[in-house]
Amino acid sequence: MKHPLRLALLAVSLVLPLALSGPHARADQAAAPAKVPTLYERVGGYDAISAVVEELVARLAADDKVGRFWAHRGEDGIRREKQLVKSFIAEAAGGPIAYPGRTNPVSHKGMRIDAEDWKRMMAHLDAILTDFKVPPREHKDVMAFIDSTRKDIVEKK
Repeated sequence: MKHPLRLALLAVSLVLPLALSGPHARADQAAAPAKVPTLYERVGGYDAISAVVEELVARLAADDKVGRFWAHRGEDGIRREKQLVKSFIAEAAGGPIAYPGRTNPVSHKGMRIDAEDWKRMMAHLDAILTDFKVPPREHKDVMAFIDSTRKDIVEKK
């Protein structure tokens, strides 16, 4: 996800605090800590999250094993589900989005999501992040965040 404007803004946001903290900086400027970007900001915000979720759901729906979860769903239900996933990730990543859905354990209870389903989903996500050229740090952080939800989604046998 190469966005020249985003890269330029990131460069400015990294260099500007250094320039302001030099010997000519005012005391009130030097005392202010630099803002650490959220994962939401680092991955490119809502549009980037939306693009990944759209691609992920398309790949999962076409998958031989996990496609069963979308096999008999209407278009409106799938659109709603994608929107909920986008909101969940955006909020959890520190974005200005409020997730209006249920908790993961409640949402996934009884779906019979097993370890192999999870492994396939994570492989698709990994491939999408690679295809979208997500930087290594953000790629790792997104994978770790999503994997942290496993305990609430995968059913124990």
